[in-house]
Amino acid sequence: MELIFLKPVLKDKIWGGRKLREELSMKTESDHAGEAWLISAHENGITEVIYPEWLKGKGLDEIFVNNPEIFNSKIGVNDSLSVDKKFPLLIKLIDASDNLSVQVHPDDDFASKHEGRDELGKTECWYIVSADEGAEIVYGHNAKTRLELTQMIESGKWDDLLKRVKVKEGDFFYVPHGTVHAIGKGIVILETQQSSDTTYRVYDYDRIDDYGNRRELHIEKSIEVSNIPGDAPQLEYAVKEIGENTITDFLETEFFSVSKYDCRDRLKVSLEDGYYLMNVIKGDGKIILNGHEYKVNLADSFIVPAGEKNFEIVGNMCIISTHK
Repeated sequence: MELIFLKPVLKDKIWGGRKLREELSMKTESDHAGEAWLISAHENGITEVIYPEWLKGKGLDEIFVNNPEIFNSKIGVNDSLSVDKKFPLLIKLIDASDNLSVQVHPDDDFASKHEGRDELGKTECWYIVSADEGAEIVYGHNAKTRLELTQMIESGKWDDLLKRVKVKEGDFFYVPHGTVHAIGKGIVILETQQSSDTTYRVYDYDRIDDYGNRRELHIEKSIEVSNIPGDAPQLEYAVKEIGENTITDFLETEFFSVSKYDCRDRLKVSLEDGYYLMNVIKGDGKIILNGHEYKVNLADSFIVPAGEKNFEIVGNMCIISTHK
């Protein structure tokens, strides 16, 4: 099968900026572009196919249901498919020109109960595409009990409550549901997450929108779903060097597995069962699959269909790969 390329959906945000256009060559005239939904079947931002021609213009939600052979490597086995009705992942670029709100996400059960039967929880991870000097994230909290968490939030003791971590280009962070977190100003990230748009805001720096209103906070739900204690995960990466090229396996969870392919010339990659979501975050070049060459550029996003076992990267570029 062919690679499937998708058109991003860009969204303005109160904290958005110009880096999606200036650093990643994305097509937008906005000076407040905060998010680019690169691979999404969520109703709030469905990405459409731009290649191949036979799928052009169709939404990812549609082809996930109507073309299960793309996503299930076991098609034809006993004539049964084990593909869910809802595409499970969402990948986006985020430009934080200002601080994002301090927030936390629920798990699947809580989201289904409180936000609608079809809404998933949100576990996510971040790859730092770029970061200004001194930029930092909120990653966990210091409260030891839920009562202490409640008291510190109600009294506004944010400096005491929140754990902050300085970041640089190339860092990777796992943010499971229940982790109190925030992206700080001056950071661009590639975010891989469950297909959910549910966010509970804990603190928003008392900002007001263009109409003079403060954004809604969700204190009670935030306290209920936050992990206690509030320590954030510490990861160890598996790094494999192949000549001048590098494969870094960041993470493998029940929700997704994420790797980085750093290619300096040519890199052959062996794939497991299932489909892969690919995002070019640096450079350009081409992908060779089944003898066919595909030109890829910075910020391109594409799907490698299930059942493909090998493909080759040619050029000087970096790709983040997500496997489900």
